[in-house]
Amino acid sequence: MTDSCPYSGAESAPAYPFRAADRLEPDPEFATLRAGEPVSRVTLPFGGEAWLVTRHAEVRTVLADPRFSRAAACAPGAARFEPVPPPLVGIFVSDPPEHSRLRRLVAQAFTARRAEQLRPQVRRHVRVLLERMSTEHAPGGPADLVHHFALPLPVTVICELLGIPDEDRGRFRTWCDALLSTTALTREEIGAAREALSRFLAGQAAQRREQPGDDLLTALVRARDEGDRLSEQELVVFTGGLLVAGYETTAGQLANFGYALLRQPRLWQELREDPERVPAAVEELLRYVPSLVTGGFTRVAKEDVELGGTLVRKGETVVPVLGSANWDEEVFADPHVLSFDRSFPRGSPHLAFGHGPHRCVGAQLARVEFQEGLRGLLDVLPGLCLDKPVGEEAWKTGMVVRGLRELWVRW
Repeated sequence: MTDSCPYSGAESAPAYPFRAADRLEPDPEFATLRAGEPVSRVTLPFGGEAWLVTRHAEVRTVLADPRFSRAAACAPGAARFEPVPPPLVGIFVSDPPEHSRLRRLVAQAFTARRAEQLRPQVRRHVRVLLERMSTEHAPGGPADLVHHFALPLPVTVICELLGIPDEDRGRFRTWCDALLSTTALTREEIGAAREALSRFLAGQAAQRREQPGDDLLTALVRARDEGDRLSEQELVVFTGGLLVAGYETTAGQLANFGYALLRQPRLWQELREDPERVPAAVEELLRYVPSLVTGGFTRVAKEDVELGGTLVRKGETVVPVLGSANWDEEVFADPHVLSFDRSFPRGSPHLAFGHGPHRCVGAQLARVEFQEGLRGLLDVLPGLCLDKPVGEEAWKTGMVVRGLRELWVRW
């Protein structure tokens, strides 16, 4: 076990993220770190240094071990990626038992059974969006798959679940982009977006009190008013977090998955010939393509913990890198190969949705959206192909999430 910083001879640890998010695959530095320094020192954009955790086993430990706190990682002064700390309430910034209380309030809305019940509805939205895109453009395109499909599908699904009216959904892209910004926007711009979203959701909650509906937001309002299980601030922050998580990350990965398949036409052809392989393809794409530029949500050690042969001291920040864990050669043979024949043990060992108490509550719904999204593309636009050469795509910058700004395709 070592208890000294591996970069003690340098003025400061290397800056992380290591590079711009202009590629699908994890940063190549992670392979070197997994082999020789799976817990290494880095400097985050805001707040100082942290431990970067890159191997599957240690990442799982950080995500599940109660000695690593998500709540402490969001406190003022902690090393972080965002210029503005998130509000210190809500499911995404709390630890058990507080986190468990909040998670129970939405667990029933995101079960595998409920996700399957929503599948026909998701399928209809997929078909409408793709048929609209194909008819509104010249025969065969081109069209931007991000703008016409990847963005509107998840925002439609999550807004319907919460009961957000159609006419208000267009505003969420601006708000979500702001809330997930690292360096793309100023502190003032992020603060303004957070305030605007909070005001809007508070207004929506007030409307549900006057006119209850059959939606998740009404259920949360009842939990606030009748069960006294949510404070008013928790209600607003909680709902905003669900909107952001249900929209931006799913939208980004829909486009990323499409690009990953289309840049290797043989993979697209495999799915065209056997659409029953779509669920397996989705699981492999989830493993292969990291959704976050930052790697994962930070934690802070609540006590001294030995991790991968390194002593992480109480109060130190830890960054579990999910994308690196999903490429761990000790767990996944030939991780650099995108293969639909990969077999996952029961429970899917990939960590695309996290692990432990904070495992993504909407994982099953996201799977349905990914599966139906790919099936819809195969059915409606079987001849889909890239309109631009590989390497000319435009990537988002200064954001927590990894994704394409646009993806021009033909069919």
